[in-house]
Amino acid sequence: MHPTNQIKFFSGRETRYLAEMIANSFGTELGKSSVTVFSDGEFQPSFDESVRGATVFIIQSTFAPSDNLFELLLMIDAARRASAYKIVAVIPYFGWARQDRKDKPRVSIGAKLVANLLCAAHVDRVLTMDLHADQIQGFFDIPVDHIYSSKLFLPYIKNLGLKNLSIAAPDMGGAKRANAYSKILQSPMIICHKSREKANEVASMTAIGEVKGRNIVVLDDMIDTAGTITKVADMMIDKGALSVRAFAAHPVLSGPAYERIADSKLVEVIVTDTIPLRKDADTDKIKILSTADLFADIIKKIYNCDAISSTYEM
Repeated sequence: MHPTNQIKFFSGRETRYLAEMIANSFGTELGKSSVTVFSDGEFQPSFDESVRGATVFIIQSTFAPSDNLFELLLMIDAARRASAYKIVAVIPYFGWARQDRKDKPRVSIGAKLVANLLCAAHVDRVLTMDLHADQIQGFFDIPVDHIYSSKLFLPYIKNLGLKNLSIAAPDMGGAKRANAYSKILQSPMIICHKSREKANEVASMTAIGEVKGRNIVVLDDMIDTAGTITKVADMMIDKGALSVRAFAAHPVLSGPAYERIADSKLVEVIVTDTIPLRKDADTDKIKILSTADLFADIIKKIYNCDAISSTYEM
């Protein structure tokens, strides 16, 4: 980045709630933009102030992902055509990240396609949090800054002061994340093994590790239908766990997720604000930790060409 250039923040419509907090934490205001919506649903974003020569940070999560992703792409294109100096896409939740490989014949690799679309729109850099698979960074031919919710979750877990703490991965894919927490917190690790009959539906589940008499923290990158996380909690309580809490960066919470969490044996579910919660849902068990200060700090370091690794030094 060029440290003498003006910095400007803008947001897509669905992530404005978070973008305003990020801009405020950074010490500035969100830039003026608007979206014209046509009768058939087509829309056209526009910047309502000059971005010429500015380093532009466009903040937009791609949940409910189609419209939000395309709005982000259009905003990147508009900034480029308005002569922005650099364009950074801040994508707190990166949609399609679960499609990071061909897990069966004749399917797309959606995460790679999204990376191609962002690069085709001429974004200069991407900043995102807790990708479903770390290798997605390699799908881009531009810099990707991948930050982690551990900066928020680890202090929260430590402040709980739980005795007999164990860290659990809800599936084999989450073992690396759970192991990192386990080492930092010096707590045993539990790995759950699940089998699926179809997407979003868990058929059976077992746990590897000592469960009885433990206070268990289950870690994941996202909670979608909450089928896995609630089955894990119920299974562990049945096996003698003292308590089960779930931590996940991205509260996708689709379908029956809220009802499942409310009816489960989970003590609480801790998430971040990369995706807004449904306003009419039962959220008594759900606690939100804001990512605004973390994103603002990382953006400041990117803009000033400082190393971001120091953010994660414990």
